[in-house]
Amino acid sequence: MCGIVGISAQRDISGDLLAGLKALEYRGYDSAGLALLTATGVERLRARGKVADLRALHASRPLAGHCGIAHTRWATHGRPSEANAHPHVSGALSVVHNGIIENHAALRAELEAAGFAFSSETDTEVIAHLIERHQREGLGLREAVHAACQRLHGAYAIVVMSAREPGVLVGTRRGSPLVLGLGEGEHYLASDIHALLPLTRRFVYLAEGDLVELRHDAVRIFDAEGCEVERPVKASAFSLDAVERGEFRHYMLKEIHEQPQAVADTLEGRILADRVLPGIFGSEADAVLERVRNVQIVACGTSFHAGLVARYWIESLAGIPCQAEIASEFRYRNPVVVDDTLFVTISQSGETADTLAALRMARERPYAARLALCNVPESSLVRESDLVLMTRAGPEIGVASTKAFSTQLCGLALLALQLAQTRGIDRQRLATAIADLQALPGRIRETLELDPAIRELAEQFVDKQHALFLGRGTHYPIALEGALKLKEISYIHAEGYPAGELKHGPLALVDEGMPVIAVAPNDALLDKLKANMEEVRARGGRLYVFCDTRVRHGLDAGHVLELPACGEIAAPLLFNIPLQLLAYHVAVLRGTDVDQPRNLAKSVTVE
Repeated sequence: MCGIVGISAQRDISGDLLAGLKALEYRGYDSAGLALLTATGVERLRARGKVADLRALHASRPLAGHCGIAHTRWATHGRPSEANAHPHVSGALSVVHNGIIENHAALRAELEAAGFAFSSETDTEVIAHLIERHQREGLGLREAVHAACQRLHGAYAIVVMSAREPGVLVGTRRGSPLVLGLGEGEHYLASDIHALLPLTRRFVYLAEGDLVELRHDAVRIFDAEGCEVERPVKASAFSLDAVERGEFRHYMLKEIHEQPQAVADTLEGRILADRVLPGIFGSEADAVLERVRNVQIVACGTSFHAGLVARYWIESLAGIPCQAEIASEFRYRNPVVVDDTLFVTISQSGETADTLAALRMARERPYAARLALCNVPESSLVRESDLVLMTRAGPEIGVASTKAFSTQLCGLALLALQLAQTRGIDRQRLATAIADLQALPGRIRETLELDPAIRELAEQFVDKQHALFLGRGTHYPIALEGALKLKEISYIHAEGYPAGELKHGPLALVDEGMPVIAVAPNDALLDKLKANMEEVRARGGRLYVFCDTRVRHGLDAGHVLELPACGEIAAPLLFNIPLQLLAYHVAVLRGTDVDQPRNLAKSVTVE
């Protein structure tokens, strides 16, 4: 969503601040700004719109300085406008902030009573005035930031500078990431290392509650208790250009391996340990979601499969009816709109023709609101929707979607949990689901370690012409997605089926030449799935089972690969990973064009 860049150096840094913001555009935003410490104090430029608009403003009104901060903002508290754009100022200091301050209204009233005047609708301006008040009381900048943070409830990453202490930046984080970059005679802060890769490859990932004070020639880090600490310095292996393949043979493989970070980016700043944070779908979203009584999801291809998973989640967690339909069919129907229905579209590119047409049709009908889940902030889908959640997958070059699908599932999980939260879901169940999501990046990394075993397994598919994928519940859509990936890039005919439907037709196809891939998580339908697998075995079918490590010993199948144990929310995302790898390695062995399969395009912009 929002992006932060801060630099303290001995040279003019205005160009690097703008370049850093440009690198963060994929996160989604609606305004941008920067502040520099000049000879006359803190000066700033802000613009509604894109970084290009801010760059043009800077060209017409040049600012130069050795110390500065910059920000891209996605509106949560307050509409998109220059007045609400960051940085915000109070007296001698300037602040940029990612996240949401939940108690901003009470703090605002307190500060107004103390004589502070507000010029924006944002929660961030509360932070600026709170720190300024502490500075007026005699605290140094670092101490003032620490004191102010004791009053803040919510998630945040904050970077502050003050004319009282020229050349000093202070940053801190809670629930939203902030990374420290180390240079030669200059140091940096950012919400994402991509903003700093042209400047440094040495980073310190700040821990929860850390506070860092930096000058061009020195860095000090303090933990949440105020004790000075050391954090490990890590060298980044990321390419300067996110659209380069780097060490990977294909973009698809690179993007499969980027999923731990992509999922972490999707979740960052949107959840705490026991709840989904307010405002993550937009400044007006919470009031809308409280009155939603039905959800209509519309998408195409892989995004449609994400919507099918979300249907199970929304009905199970929130107790709300949910429908998921293919956009190319939905747009030609005359759907009956139930009162208080949320219309949800999903698209990686935001330019998918049928999905856009469905959205435009929906604008003419009495839906409660239109919510888009998308990866491209400047896309038509984003511009034309009322509410938005950016998936933050970053550039995806391979035609066969991988990390975009995983981040869509994460975004839809957040929607399901937010809807459940507004309806009083059991707090323990909510906390368990959120913990499941928070553990996902690590579990995906573990699952990617199966790559050599899956590569070996793929050799058994090279000469096959057909394959059958089976799943139940939320894993039926994962079976559909696994089949789609295999057919897209290896050109093997593959079908995904709900396992309970075997006897209603597909079982006629099963023989020794038909590989059958089963997705077997440790859930309430496992015993049913085992019975379906026995049906395959009895007909001589060759079973390939991906299972939760907790159920391995209860399975009798020829080829079994174990995945890390996980819960109901994480399981569809996790079990999708080996199916992506299987499709990739089969395609490589068959010699197809993995990244640009025949007859297909990355973004389907025509009907």
